[in-house]
Amino acid sequence: MNSPHSLTDYRLLGRSGMRVSPLALGTMTFGSDWGWGAEEGEARRIFDAYVDRGGNFVDTAVNYTNGASERILGGFIKDKRERIVLATKFTMARDPANINAGGNHRLNMQRSVETSLRQLDTDRIDLLYIHAWDFTTRPDEVMRALDDLVRAGKVAYLGICNTPAWRIAEMQTLADLRGWSPLVALQIEYSLVERTVEHELMPMAQALGLGVLPWSPLGGGILTGKYSTADLSDENGADVSTERKGVIASTGHLNQRSLDIAEVVGTIAAETGASRSQVALAWTLLNPAVTAPVMGARTLKQAEDNFGALALTLSDDHIARLDAASRPAPIFPHRFIERPMVRQLIHGTQSVAARS
Repeated sequence: MNSPHSLTDYRLLGRSGMRVSPLALGTMTFGSDWGWGAEEGEARRIFDAYVDRGGNFVDTAVNYTNGASERILGGFIKDKRERIVLATKFTMARDPANINAGGNHRLNMQRSVETSLRQLDTDRIDLLYIHAWDFTTRPDEVMRALDDLVRAGKVAYLGICNTPAWRIAEMQTLADLRGWSPLVALQIEYSLVERTVEHELMPMAQALGLGVLPWSPLGGGILTGKYSTADLSDENGADVSTERKGVIASTGHLNQRSLDIAEVVGTIAAETGASRSQVALAWTLLNPAVTAPVMGARTLKQAEDNFGALALTLSDDHIARLDAASRPAPIFPHRFIERPMVRQLIHGTQSVAARS
């Protein structure tokens, strides 16, 4: 996949024919209901800056900022609906007191989609994601219900987030065998501080035709240099709270290793004349499985800085240093199979090139 240079260097999303920008605009920050988002006026400026540059891929969810994200976004896209590839998600509970207002089952799926269509004030969702696997609903119920939404014209394409690779492979195979609508997108956490998805999820996505949309490509802000050792606690993370730092700490990434990686990002940013955010975003775009990182911004200044990542070219030396600082430890069975003795047992004294 060629490296993009602008938001109009459109890419195909997974096995679909849908064209999307190489940076998706995340709108979890649209609305201040959670205490740290952008007010509607600033959100409008961020949205306009993205669209004016040719951006067409906008991401939200039924529960973001208690529904305010979808309601705000619905107003923004009203006069340009056909230009926007609109993605939203279901799974998360819309009413914490109602046991059936969350999860992946058909009832919640239908009600969540109805809620999103109403909040977004639109007749369809271009890309509907399962937001997370609930570990209770049968995969055939999920895939059949999703296919029904596509056949009804309420949803155009399907995606999935935050689910084990083996389960996604099962669901994709089930859809193929039964002639149901397939998954075309995978949204997962991926950044220099979260690379364990390279073990199973990223190769699975490439093999089964899912375009990868990394969320939190800046490591929750850690890679921008906004945190230091003063933010660490004895539990290897800051105290959990409703504040933004507490949310990041709850992911487990606010630790010394992440700060060390962020320091390398800062050094390379200084060498290239780019910002730390641009370096971190540009690195995620190097992975051939990635279609478009999901960038979130609370201010127009942050958004415009993120756009600049598309124009940044990292040298081989920069890439090698970033990889060395962040490379995840190998896991079984790859750790075992890649050992020289095991390779010899499999192939004898000959060698064979791995399939790309």
